[in-house]
Amino acid sequence: MLGRMSNTPLTIQPDPANPKLTERVSGLDQDGRPVETSVTVERPLTLYLNGQEIVTMMTIGDYPDCLAVGYLLNQNMLRRDDRITAIDVDEETDTVVVRTERATDYEAKLKKKTLTSGCAQGTAFGDVMEVFETVRLPTDARLRTSWIYALSKAINLTPSLYLEAGAIHGCVLCQEDRPLVYMEDVGRHNAVDKVAGWMHLNHVSAADKIFYTTGRLTSEMVIKTVQMGISILISRSGFTAWGVQLARQANVTLVGRAKGRRFLALAGTDRLIFDADPATAGEEDQKHGRKGGRADE
Repeated sequence: MLGRMSNTPLTIQPDPANPKLTERVSGLDQDGRPVETSVTVERPLTLYLNGQEIVTMMTIGDYPDCLAVGYLLNQNMLRRDDRITAIDVDEETDTVVVRTERATDYEAKLKKKTLTSGCAQGTAFGDVMEVFETVRLPTDARLRTSWIYALSKAINLTPSLYLEAGAIHGCVLCQEDRPLVYMEDVGRHNAVDKVAGWMHLNHVSAADKIFYTTGRLTSEMVIKTVQMGISILISRSGFTAWGVQLARQANVTLVGRAKGRRFLALAGTDRLIFDADPATAGEEDQKHGRKGGRADE
């Protein structure tokens, strides 16, 4: 079992030093002075399921196997009991092929996809809500407020592509007050799909897990969290009305605007255990501040 965050690194965490994920670009600042800065790289990745092209996603390009499997799971194209026989990644052609023992054909399903609130290539298919309504989440999960403060601080201080170059979202799989797996991508849907894919490929149980995102608590984020079987969703950002509605429908504990000593819970509040004095959490260090970091947002 992983130890506390202060002593043990995450199983997976961002690698801002990876030269494939950022580029140095020159320009001018507000005073007309020459500057050089890091920018996040995005590249196309075309996903195939067996012999069928499914989607082309814009991604930073790390963990394509996790992204592919998580995407297919969250679009209900890959069943939980499917046997994956191979995952082939070709960096030269920017493709990833997931091969399964079961024959698949999703031509009809692909024709009825609808755009969602996700940035980049986020899509949801017509039967996603049908599956969402059948999921039953663990009812005995609990969320201590001390964990919220500890997770917010630990994740905020973790070296990341966001702090290096910005223009990116992060999603973190957590257990109690410990971040376990931290994925980033240009779209929050990609980041959550990477976590979902990693969990599936590594046979990780969702029963005692917490999901943290730096992005907004939209319907898409709630749906995907439910599909992963996780009953607690935390964000440093705000909510959408449909996100709150779906969280209440599925009995997801939904905590947003978690920054420093502040947070707001709008669904599943019966899971909260108030075991920490907010005054002890302190305010967020502006050195590590992120989008949506102002107290009044």
